[in-house]
Amino acid sequence: MTQSRTHNCGVLRIENVGEKVKIVGWMENVREVGANLAFVVLRDFYGTTQVVIETEEMMNIVKSLNKESTISVEGTVRERASKNPKQPTGDIEVVPEKIEVLGRCRYNELPFEINRSREADETLRLKYRYLDLRNPEVKKNIVLRCNVVAALRQAMMEHDFLEITTPILTASSPEGARDYLVPARKHPGKFYALPQAPQQFKQLLMTSGFDRYFQIAPCFRDEDARGDRSPGEFYQLDMEMAFATQEDVFAVLEDVLPPIFAKYGTYDIASKPPFKRIPYLESMEKYGSDKPDLRIDLTATDVTELLSDCGFGPFEGNVIKAIPISNCTLTRKQIEKLLTDAEVQSGLKSYWFKVDDAGAIAGGVAKFMQEKKEELTEKLDLAANTLVVLTTGKKEEAQKAAGVVIKTFGPAVPGHMDKERYEFCWIVDFPMYEIGEESGELEFCHNPFSMPKGGMETLLKAERGEIDPLTITADQYDLVCNGVELSSGAVRNHDPEIMIKSFEMVRLGEEDVKKKFPAMYNAFCYGAPPHAGIAPGVDRMVMLLAGEDSIREIIPFPMNKNAQDVMMGAPGTVMQQQLDELHIAVVGLDE
Repeated sequence: MTQSRTHNCGVLRIENVGEKVKIVGWMENVREVGANLAFVVLRDFYGTTQVVIETEEMMNIVKSLNKESTISVEGTVRERASKNPKQPTGDIEVVPEKIEVLGRCRYNELPFEINRSREADETLRLKYRYLDLRNPEVKKNIVLRCNVVAALRQAMMEHDFLEITTPILTASSPEGARDYLVPARKHPGKFYALPQAPQQFKQLLMTSGFDRYFQIAPCFRDEDARGDRSPGEFYQLDMEMAFATQEDVFAVLEDVLPPIFAKYGTYDIASKPPFKRIPYLESMEKYGSDKPDLRIDLTATDVTELLSDCGFGPFEGNVIKAIPISNCTLTRKQIEKLLTDAEVQSGLKSYWFKVDDAGAIAGGVAKFMQEKKEELTEKLDLAANTLVVLTTGKKEEAQKAAGVVIKTFGPAVPGHMDKERYEFCWIVDFPMYEIGEESGELEFCHNPFSMPKGGMETLLKAERGEIDPLTITADQYDLVCNGVELSSGAVRNHDPEIMIKSFEMVRLGEEDVKKKFPAMYNAFCYGAPPHAGIAPGVDRMVMLLAGEDSIREIIPFPMNKNAQDVMMGAPGTVMQQQLDELHIAVVGLDE
């Protein structure tokens, strides 16, 4: 062992009895049981070891210290009289001959008990993150993250990918979220931007003749936090392949991810390739989401034609989706509670009825269903004790509400969710275009760099009015695991003529493309290979593997929900001299 110790606090066993050792760590706890008898728990990165105090000299040293002080203990290992089978080092203890104080904790009271820090207020945990991380339960997620990243890196290199780092200071470009801007001191009035993703750089690498690229890439987006999204920065397994198709990308990830999930995950079962492929429109119709959780066996069925004239007001003129839930023994109160939870999430009210033991329709909106009983039974394959939840509204609203109902009721009704596994799927055939909510005009639906299916021919047909532009799909795909979107990817639009035509569809011409993406456009004009890529989120991946609900649990130093680092005090003010050097004036702030 190095660092002035012979052993760490997690390694000593019964075979070490009689050895002279030196261990170091934090004084986790002291239990005094007599005038000169006490038991000290010493903790380091690797574990804990019991130190037994039996002399006045040693007791005086220990009593002068607060918990969480760091000490060095030199002594002899002996067998414990009262063993602790729950502790790896529970068969032994160390009797000290010398205790040296290495770092004194100067506070009598800690912000929280270290081993119970996860129960503390989140603001306190983030402010004292260095104490929070001393908790082995918190620390293990960071260790897991390290192991997963190492495994990803090794797997990618075994697939002949080169790890290449791309710039952090770059140009601002329209990629869907707000940029973090960095003022350029030598160029007054101009700004760098932190990359939202290495998108353009990795495509430029393909045009440069590199065949397979990857990196564990930091990405920066000024967007609000969610349970599965950290504000500010995140990391992704960024990859790109030249002369590649969608199938090539799928083959790599279907080979790389399942073994890592099976090895490091909370659950040891992961989908085997090939992953299920679901077209976007089918996913929305069937699961009410483009992020379906395939561990849940519930699906939605369109019953608009059947129920639009049933006499129930909210159904009239709207799309109606039905989610049948078999073998449901929930009480009316439980059903109403889950429906309320779903309404809070979707913002839309849902309705219900149930087929009872005798096969009769009862509860909720049952009175409006009686005349449709036979048709409903045939269409939904209804049996006794089947709950049917109905959502309604405009098509997108009814679908969204159905998706929330599925994810709310699936875990709540026994037999409808096989939780302890990782289920992957690909969502494919995304729409290339959509009608913008604010503009009311045609806009890119997702990634403007995606290749439209059918290439130039499809775009020309839309331009001539032979097909609706909204029916154009893109060679774009999402990877979803357990209802969490891990990444988006696409076969890239590498042809300048097709790129210009695709942008013309949204009222942007050749000069706009050249202005917004000058390097990429010019590079493509020098002969670009067909290429495709994807970028699974490392943070989300580790969150799933750790079985955590919040992404902040697997990030060493996360920001809070308001994009603040309360530990470091960021964002913060800077000196006027710094602002002057950057030619920046802060205006419009309330005093």
